[in-house]
Amino acid sequence: MTFLERAKALVAQMTLEEKMSQMKYNAPAIPHLGVPAYNWWNECLHGVARSGVATVFPQAIGMAASFDTDMMYRVATAISDEARAKHNEFKKFGYTDIYQGLTYWSPNINIFRDPRWGRGHETYGEDPYLTGRMGVSFIKGLQGEGKYRKLDATIKHLAAHSGPEELRHGFDTKVSEKDLRETYLWAFKYCIDHADPSAVMGAYNRLNGEPCCASKTLLMDILYGEWGFDGYVVSDCGAICDIHRHHKVTNTDAESAALAVNNGCQLNCGSAYQWLKDAYDQGLVSEEVITASVEKLFEARYRLGMFDDDCEYDHIPYDVVDCDEHRALNRKMAQKCMVLLKNDGILPLDQSVRTIAVIGPNADEQSVLLGNYNGTPARYSTLLRGIQDGFDGRVIYARGCHVTKPVQDKDGEHPRNEALIAASKADVVVMIMGINPTIEGEEGDAYNAAKGGDRIDLELPAVQRELIDAITALGKPTVFVNVSGSCINLEREDKNCNAVLQCFYPGAEGGNALADILFGKVSPSARLPVSFYRSIDDLPAFEDYSMQNRTYKFFGGKCVYDFGHGLTYSDIKETYIDQNTVELYNAGPYDTDYTVLKFDYEPHKCLKAFTCVHIRANETVRVSLSE
Repeated sequence: MTFLERAKALVAQMTLEEKMSQMKYNAPAIPHLGVPAYNWWNECLHGVARSGVATVFPQAIGMAASFDTDMMYRVATAISDEARAKHNEFKKFGYTDIYQGLTYWSPNINIFRDPRWGRGHETYGEDPYLTGRMGVSFIKGLQGEGKYRKLDATIKHLAAHSGPEELRHGFDTKVSEKDLRETYLWAFKYCIDHADPSAVMGAYNRLNGEPCCASKTLLMDILYGEWGFDGYVVSDCGAICDIHRHHKVTNTDAESAALAVNNGCQLNCGSAYQWLKDAYDQGLVSEEVITASVEKLFEARYRLGMFDDDCEYDHIPYDVVDCDEHRALNRKMAQKCMVLLKNDGILPLDQSVRTIAVIGPNADEQSVLLGNYNGTPARYSTLLRGIQDGFDGRVIYARGCHVTKPVQDKDGEHPRNEALIAASKADVVVMIMGINPTIEGEEGDAYNAAKGGDRIDLELPAVQRELIDAITALGKPTVFVNVSGSCINLEREDKNCNAVLQCFYPGAEGGNALADILFGKVSPSARLPVSFYRSIDDLPAFEDYSMQNRTYKFFGGKCVYDFGHGLTYSDIKETYIDQNTVELYNAGPYDTDYTVLKFDYEPHKCLKAFTCVHIRANETVRVSLSE
């Protein structure tokens, strides 16, 4: 029997109430049918999240900067190994609770259309093609290629969902058909066509008047109709209750639940589907629709091997969790997520440097390694620790300031003075500044309650700008390391510092990876997956979802750093042999990874292909570019 046939046979033995109970994310056991309780909610945005110790890879936006789909696949494979290993142990308790199952609500393939959006660092950037390519590799690595699914990947959030966070529960996103198809839906379709993800998560907002988690247009007409998707749909958490409470499209919980189920949302994260019996009693939803929904959900569980004893993934041992092999992979990916934005020749630091001053509030801060939706690393290397461990000279550390607000020590003296002393004693200053996940994040996760996790501007906090001005005024050779999940206006740093490096949120091995780059053990190779603007004054209103004057495709102004910008320590010469073949010559002294980007320019600039290769010093290679 096929997985679907087995699902139909099982569901046929359930009462209506039992079927309805299985449409909730925390589905209860049905003992007489041998169905254990199962919680569908798991996260693995950049490593198994919220489930104890795991390898914490760079945040998604950082991995996107690698432009390396092969590395993304390897990372996702490591994540799915750890997820399966954890599940294999958890299920021995007779049930699986939240964050212990096999159905993962990742990746986030929304388009990072505006740098103010607090959740943008969960995405693969502002370009639909890059997002689709990275998403496909991630999905394939999670789901595996065996008889059974290794994990279920869930692409989210369908659709046109990228802020404002504070308005998301009642916001109506107005999008033209052109922008919808070319930008907001493109990566979803690409992932479905090329990777067959198990599930899709709906967004909180409405799209052109329809709540996304109950949208006939999005779910029935486009997702299931046009695209032929054959998986299941899960609501974002609480989104179905939003339909009547905030969108005011329905009047009751029962009406909202019925609208969602009838339009193809089979699984509810939240409480709305406890009202399905009322909806049925009121004639709002039929048992046939309920049955078909539950059959889809159990087909997924059978396909994951939950009811069989011959699943090839049931033997993955717990030893893989945060193992040495995964730490090494993590370090490599962290190296590939750091973008060298400027370098006047100061990097890599040479042997004449004997004393380094490391200054800044992000230098010894763990949270900037981890981003959000993260696990807990058993070991980690802060950016300061990596420099200390990787340098055989003297490192003088001074925090210098708080991330956002002035801080005085216990004697009332501002810590800036300590930073000035450290800088004055050093041959080179490495300033490690930026923001952190308490400044940009999801609604409810960030300190910025007034904006729900979104940012109000693109500037570094004032206290950091003051410290930067004071340090650079000393005239010391200075490397500026920016840590953020999104665009920061780095115009001042580009002008006043000898080198500028963008770290994003680099994962548990971030410090070691940074040291590898600073000291020349590896050449940087990453490229920006987002544009780095000067000011929000150059952008449309945050609430405006038109793509006009947004992203590198349509922006009419001048950026500090453009999408796709990124330097290496070597000198790569590109020569196009034909439209799809490029000859690369490494004329510099360093072996390096290098990404070739192919753009079309009609009717506007658009990334059409890319490939990442390793090229040794003085080597010539030819690469093919296919879309």
